[in-house]
Amino acid sequence: MTIDTHHMDRTLHVALNDDLAMPRLGFGVFQIPPEQTADAVSHALATGYRAVDTAAAYGNEAEVGDAIRDGELDREEVFVTTKVWSNDHGREPALRAFDRSLDRLGFDYVDLYLIHWPTPARDLYVETWEALIECRRDGRARSIGASNFEIEHLERIIDATGVVPAVNQVELHPRLQQSELRRFHSEHGIATEAWSPLAKGDVLDDPAITGLAPRYDRTPAQIVLRWHLQLGNVVIPKSETPARIEENFDVFDFELDDAAMRSIESLDAGERTGPDPNRFNG
Repeated sequence: MTIDTHHMDRTLHVALNDDLAMPRLGFGVFQIPPEQTADAVSHALATGYRAVDTAAAYGNEAEVGDAIRDGELDREEVFVTTKVWSNDHGREPALRAFDRSLDRLGFDYVDLYLIHWPTPARDLYVETWEALIECRRDGRARSIGASNFEIEHLERIIDATGVVPAVNQVELHPRLQQSELRRFHSEHGIATEAWSPLAKGDVLDDPAITGLAPRYDRTPAQIVLRWHLQLGNVVIPKSETPARIEENFDVFDFELDDAAMRSIESLDAGERTGPDPNRFNG
């Protein structure tokens, strides 16, 4: 785990199992309206973020691409993730969906391409994974991974193809800590990426969090994001507010002690803010 001094952006990187790396802290654009996306991404890049997480389903890939192209950074300096939606599962649909995502982004490659949900009722996620392997083979997806996959889904695609996802992006926050899934990830060299890292803000007024904030002279959100980083998670907080975008990035110059980490660990309640991956067939 080294600081990328080339960019001097203070962002720690995590080494992936395919010999590439990704920033530990990225900018998520879920539910940011297209007309506000370019400004939000531009502000995030100016703040120092070097990773942006979008998806075909978010409807704002084009604006993410515009913001990166219109900025002062080279394409290679920004780690871009997008995802294939459930109605494009299967080999040919997934390959076509990938072409459309690249077209909307305006790029000739993405850094990370994910299957957005396993969608088990369709039972096409193994075939979809094979399509992602093709995208990686031809160099247009540098890394490939999963999103919202449970252990059984991961085992199935690994057994079928021998290719282990570089990343699994899942709902993860103090109220849903996913310890069993994280253990499986670490045993297989899969990076854990947390979406909804602040439980959509629900944990920020929890006494365990608000009690720590003054001790470290930090906001509750910074405390929770720091907890994620110390667990080893990749984290992608989302905000449209410039001040909040900056606040969420300012988490690299303090460290939670063991007692603080334990008090946050005690909040785990298995509570989801989003769908159950075994039942969601969007």
